[in-house]
This record gives sequence, C-alpha cells and structure tokens, in this order.
Amino acid sequence: MTQSQTASLDRGAGRVEAVPSGLPVTLADVEAARRRIADYLPRTPLFRSATLGRLTGTDLALKAENLQRTGSFKARGALNAVLQLTPEQRERGIVTLSAGNHGQGLAYAAGLVGVRCVVFMPEHATPTKVAAIQGYGAEARFAPTMEALYAAMDTHRAEQGLHFVHPFGDPAIVAGQGTVGLEILEDWPETEAIVVCVGGGGLLSGVALAVKGQRPEVRIVGVEPVGAPTVSRSLAAGKPITLDRIDSIADGLNAPFGAPLTQTIIAALVDDVVLLTDEEIVAGLRLILERAKLLVEPAGAAAVAALLAGKAGIPAGTRTVATLSGGNVDLARLKTLL
Repeated sequence: MTQSQTASLDRGAGRVEAVPSGLPVTLADVEAARRRIADYLPRTPLFRSATLGRLTGTDLALKAENLQRTGSFKARGALNAVLQLTPEQRERGIVTLSAGNHGQGLAYAAGLVGVRCVVFMPEHATPTKVAAIQGYGAEARFAPTMEALYAAMDTHRAEQGLHFVHPFGDPAIVAGQGTVGLEILEDWPETEAIVVCVGGGGLLSGVALAVKGQRPEVRIVGVEPVGAPTVSRSLAAGKPITLDRIDSIADGLNAPFGAPLTQTIIAALVDDVVLLTDEEIVAGLRLILERAKLLVEPAGAAAVAALLAGKAGIPAGTRTVATLSGGNVDLARLKTLL
C-alpha cells in the first residue's frame, strides 16, 4: 500500500474551540433548512450496534440515511434548495450532474413543486439510479465519464437557460445535509465522534456545521476512497482541485472536483479526512449487511469501514456515530461485491 493510501490529514482531535465567524453557511441556516423540509421528509433512525461496536472498539450507532426518501441523505439538501428557487428559476427549470443519489434527490424535489429537472450522469451510472431519476419525472442525460460530466452539463445549461443546482457546493445543499447532524445530537446527545463519508463534501460540511455549532469538542472525521481523493487533495493544495482520474467502486463518493464552499467549511471545522481502499469499503459493506441487516451501497459503508480498518483515529470506547449515507445499490452489482 502506498503512502497516499495510508496518509490522513489529521489536524488534532478536539482542535475546534468554536465555530469561526464569517462562514458562508451557519447553524441558523441548518436549523432553517430543517423547518423548511420537515413536512416532506422523515427523520431517519439512529441504530445502536453492539456487534459492530465490538468489532470497531467503539460504542457505535449508525445513522441510517439509506432509509431516507430516495434512498440517501441527498433528498435533504435537494429539497431545501428547490424550495428556495425564485419564480424565475422555477420557470427556467434546473439542471445538475450526479453519479445518481443527488440526481434522485433533486428529481424527487423538483417533482414535488412541478419544476423541470435535467440530470447529467456518467454512461456507466448504476442502472437502478438512472431508472429512479426517470421515475421521479426528471430527464436523464449522459456523458462518457464522471470527469466529462461538468462540461456536458454546462453546455446544455447554457443552451437551455437552466438553473444549475450544484450537487454539494451550494449553501442550500450544505444546510439541508446538515439536518443529519441536528438529528444525531438530538437522538444521542452524548455523541463524542461522528464519521462521515465524503464525495464532494456536502454532507461532511453540513454535519460539521450542525455539530460543531453546538458541541465543538465532538470529533468529526471524513472518509473518502483512495481512487477519488478530491477533498484530501484539495485540503493539501489549499484550494479545490479537479481530479484527472477517478477509480473507485463507491460511485456515490466519486466527485470529480472540489468546491470553494465545502473546502472552506471542511478546512475550518473537520478534524480529519482519511482514505480507504475499495477492499476496505467492501469489507465494511459485508459486515453491515451481515450484522446490522441494513442494505447499503459501497459509499454508504465507508464510514463504518474506516472504523473497522482502524483509520478513523477514534479512541477505544468512544461514543461514535457512523453515517450510512445511501442504500441505492444495484442488486447485480451487489452480488459481484459479495
């Protein structure tokens, strides 16, 4: 294993004494998002897992966002963003790019309010995610690879006059995802650490805002694949970067580029971001299915996998929450993984 596969960006447990002023999204924004989306989306459960806790050496609970409407946390941010569209933006319609989960969330939200929605996806996107997006009434369009998605989407946006809803770098998206953090602290106020999967960083940013704004001593750790280290490399570079190549089974974490918004929040509030191999992610997926009886996609297994691999830097016995970010896995693909 190379150094890049094992290195983390640990900046010290409990390093944040208070949320810095001037961040582009605030705890108040997250609380407003919860009020805005509450009538549309259910609160997801927090499951305690004695077996996975023993295997990870923690007092562990699982935040089951795989049970959220559309099968992932993405519906939270998408709905918060759509409900704040101006009349002119609603008239024009919206467009985004997605490996699948953000696209499903946005398609669902757009359908609720009757807004045209176009989702650009890679040609190798999970078939069930494509079908779900179309089932919610959105248009699915394709580009050859994740790396080519933005250019294809942006050309269509300009031609059609559509409003772009960023999959993670939008304040409304981050605030909506942060409602996950509010629920965690309400359901388990004694939480000492939260491990969060990372693609572009919308969920990680939102959870960090919601949690550090109330409990700055809680350790927040992000987890991303070795084959899609967008956030890690952006933090190391001190600015958002674009990857030349993506290679991970965790398609929900395969963000091809970073964003200034999430970069700013993660750099200010997140204690560590660590990298996992695909093999480690699959090991986590298997154990979640076998022991917790919860179906997750590879991206949704990453947080538990980091704990199992001993990479999250969580001391033994710590009261820890791991996010199960999504459960939109193609059954044929799941068979090959298991």
